[in-house]
Amino acid sequence: MSNSNDERHATSSSLSRRGFMASAIAGAVAVGGRGHAGQLLARDTSPNGAPGTAPTAAAPLDELTIDDLQARMRDGRESSSTLVNQYLDRIEAIDKHGPAINAILELNPDAHTIARQRDAERKAGHLRGPLHGIPVLIKDNIDTADRMHTSAGSLALANNIAPRDSFVAAQLRAAGAVILGKTNLSEWANFRSSHSSSGWSGRGGQTRNPYALDRSPSGSSSGSGSAAAASLCAVAVGTETDGSVTSPSAAAALVGLKPTLGLVSRSGIIPIAHSQDTAGPMARTVRDAAILLGALTGIDPRDAATADSRGHARTDYASGLDRNALRGARIGVARKHYTGYSEPTDRVFEHALDLMRQRGATIVDPADIATAGQTDDSELDLLLYEFKADLNKYLGQLKPEVRVRSLAQVIAFNNANAARELRYFGQDIMISAQEKGPLTEKKYRDDLARNRRLMRAQGIDATLTKYHLDAIVAPTQQPSPLIDLVNGDPGGGGSFTAPAAVAGYPHVTVPMGFVRGLPVGLSFVGTAWTEQRLLSLAYAFEQAAPARHAPTFAVGADLSST
Repeated sequence: MSNSNDERHATSSSLSRRGFMASAIAGAVAVGGRGHAGQLLARDTSPNGAPGTAPTAAAPLDELTIDDLQARMRDGRESSSTLVNQYLDRIEAIDKHGPAINAILELNPDAHTIARQRDAERKAGHLRGPLHGIPVLIKDNIDTADRMHTSAGSLALANNIAPRDSFVAAQLRAAGAVILGKTNLSEWANFRSSHSSSGWSGRGGQTRNPYALDRSPSGSSSGSGSAAAASLCAVAVGTETDGSVTSPSAAAALVGLKPTLGLVSRSGIIPIAHSQDTAGPMARTVRDAAILLGALTGIDPRDAATADSRGHARTDYASGLDRNALRGARIGVARKHYTGYSEPTDRVFEHALDLMRQRGATIVDPADIATAGQTDDSELDLLLYEFKADLNKYLGQLKPEVRVRSLAQVIAFNNANAARELRYFGQDIMISAQEKGPLTEKKYRDDLARNRRLMRAQGIDATLTKYHLDAIVAPTQQPSPLIDLVNGDPGGGGSFTAPAAVAGYPHVTVPMGFVRGLPVGLSFVGTAWTEQRLLSLAYAFEQAAPARHAPTFAVGADLSST
C-alpha cells in the first residue's frame, strides 16, 4: 500500500537505508519531468467562488493551521473557494516555478466545485467538522472515483481512474475536506528497486526537499511531505509500510503519524503488504495531525483489519491533546541501533531529552528494545510475498482499460518502456516478489508470526512493561542525504521506523530541531491503540520547544547553521 522507503531493499542494509526509512532524494535536478503532472486549474472567479473576482487580501498561507483557516472562513475573511484559489496560486509559484519542488502530480479539476458546495453548506449553517472546506492533498496511490488518476507514480497506471473511492478519500469527503490534488511519490511506494531514488516516479519525476533542493524528501510519501512543508495545502495524507509517513515527515519538519494497523482502512490504496500498510496524517502541527487522523478512522467492511479498532478508534483526537502530558510521564530512550550514526543529530536529541525532563518527564535511559534489528532480513522477505499477492488483487479489480492486471504485467510494461521507466534504476525488488510463492507457504507464515512476536510481545511491549513506560523515543532518522540518481539512496543505519512498522503499532514523529539547516525529527512509539497518548506527548514537546520553521528552498543545506 504505499509506503516506505524501507520498502524496497534486497538486503538488510538497503532496508535500513531507505525503505524502512526513506531517505535519499536525488538532487537539485527535477528529473523525469513535471510534464506528466495534471494541468493547473484556472482561478475560480465565479460569484459563488471568490466571493469576488480575486482572493481576499490576507496574510500569506505559510504555516497557517486548520484552526487559522477555519477562523478566517468563520469571520468572512476567506471562503473555501478563496482558499482553493490561493493554494493553487502557491502551487503555481512554488511547485511548478520558482524552487519547483515538484510535489504535486495532479490537481483535482473538481476542486472549485467542491469548494463552492462547502461554502454553500457553511452559509446554510451546516458544518461537517473541523475539516469543512479545508484543502487537503493526498498521495497518488489512494483511489479517488473522480476525474483524477491513481497511478502510484507509474506510467503503467497513468490512465487508471478508480472504480470507487478509497475509504480514506470517502472519509475526507464526508468530513468536508476539499481534495485539492494528488502528490508525487517514490514510484510503487519505493518498492521497485534496491537502488532507487526516493521521491522519483516515472510519471512525476523527482520531488525535492523544500529545505534544501538538492536533498532527499524521503520516500515514499515524498510529495505529501514536501507539499505540506511548503504550505501547498493545509494538511496531507501519506501511506506507510515502514517509514513512508514518518521518514518524509522528519525530513520536512512535519508531524507524521503512522497509526496502529487497522485504525485507518487500506481499501482502495495501491498496496505493498497488508501486514504493515496503513495511511496516516502529515501536518505542520500536532493538532492538525490529530484533526486529520480523527477524520480518517472508521470500520470498513472492505478492510477486515479495521474491525479490531472497534472500541479503540476515535473521531476526535484533537480535544484530548494535553500540553502538560509530559508531566509524570515515563519516557524510555532506545539508544542501541538508533543513536551514534550522526553526532549533530545526537546533540539535538540530547537537548530534546533535557526539555522533556524540564517538563516533568522521567527519562529512562537507556531503555533499549532487545529485539531491535532482528527482523531486518525477514521483513523484506515478508513484504515480497505480500506485495505479489496484494498487488495482483488490487490490479485485478481495475477497469478494463487499465493496461496491467498483474505484477508480471507491470514488470513487462517497465521492460517495454525502459527508456522512461528504467532510466535511472531497475526493478529487482519487483522481480524478486514475482518469484515468491503463495501466502500459504510455511516459510511465509512462520516468518510473519516470528516477526510479530519479536516486535510486539518481545519487543515494544516487553520494553514498555520492563521499564513501566508511556512511550519509547529515539531520533526518527539522520538528516536527509543528497539526491543521487546514479547510485540511488545511500545505506546506513539510524532509522527508528522498523519496530513500530513490523509490530503494526503507532509511531508519531515531531520536529526536534535542525542539523546544518536540515530538519530532524523526534519519534514517540507505543503499544497498539495508544495514538491519543502519543499525540499528547508529542504535543507537549512541541509546545515546550517549537522546533519547526518554514522552509527556505535553499539550493543546498546551509552549512553555517546548526
